[in-house]
Amino acid sequence: MKTRVLLANPRGFCAGVDRAIDIVNQALKKFGPPIYVRHEVVHNKTVVQELKSKGVIFVDELSEVPQSSHVIFSAHGVSEKVEKEAAAFNLLSFDATCPLVTKVHNEVQRHVRAGRDIILIGHEGHPEVEGTLGRHNPEDSNSNIYLVQDEEEARSLYVSQPENLAYVTQTTLSLDDTICIVEILYEQFPKILKPKSDDICYATQNRQDAVKSILNHCDYLLVIGSINSSNSRRLVELALKNNIPSKLIDNYDDINLNELKDKKSIGITAGASAPQILLDQVTAYLMNKGAVLKNIEQDTIKENIVFSMPKELRKL
Repeated sequence: MKTRVLLANPRGFCAGVDRAIDIVNQALKKFGPPIYVRHEVVHNKTVVQELKSKGVIFVDELSEVPQSSHVIFSAHGVSEKVEKEAAAFNLLSFDATCPLVTKVHNEVQRHVRAGRDIILIGHEGHPEVEGTLGRHNPEDSNSNIYLVQDEEEARSLYVSQPENLAYVTQTTLSLDDTICIVEILYEQFPKILKPKSDDICYATQNRQDAVKSILNHCDYLLVIGSINSSNSRRLVELALKNNIPSKLIDNYDDINLNELKDKKSIGITAGASAPQILLDQVTAYLMNKGAVLKNIEQDTIKENIVFSMPKELRKL
């Protein structure tokens, strides 16, 4: 196997994922196991299995958590209803919601207070979308919220207040796809308000841009990430849209060498919830099969963002 391996940069963990995992580990250190986490703290099989081995118990609903236990909300965010349930069950909760998701929650609540209708661009059933929808509690407001998943839904959408309308987005979407949807929304609703700053997170955008920068140099792309990782799946879709075959893998065991035998150059990237060790293992596996690591010039973006921990869990 005489193949070049090209690494997209940046790749792997983002600040929000780092923070969420640190919150769980610090809770384990301070309070001891078991620590309960509502849903997967981040969407990565390896991370989840490692935390389980330390005494973390992942649950779907807070009703599964014994009263007075310590529980952590995942990086994807939760609804107000879930927060109220935690208080009602007398649970000691810590919020690992990514601050960029919290920003979207705050936008929704601001529009509700203003009585605006809201369009949420996102994928139905994703935990982040469910949490954001659950931040829409209009009470005495005339505000309504509508979920739009694609261009077709954007074109056919009817809203109650077309003159008093705003949009927000899921943070892990494809930037290119979102731009197309937003353009349609502007055609349909010229007075729609946009977010004060982009909702799509910096890490999602940076990883998509990094993949774009190597696609012209490779004829296959491996994306390290779990199937339920939205931002990882978007990287696969990006390659396929550019006619580059691509596969999502959890680890090197998922690599099919028959698919790679005629490839001259294989690009590798990792979603924002994939740990560095998986990338190291995949690279080592391919090099053991005869591949050669090749560096190419990229307009590398340095990511220096760090999100603070909850004060109760800050390291001493």
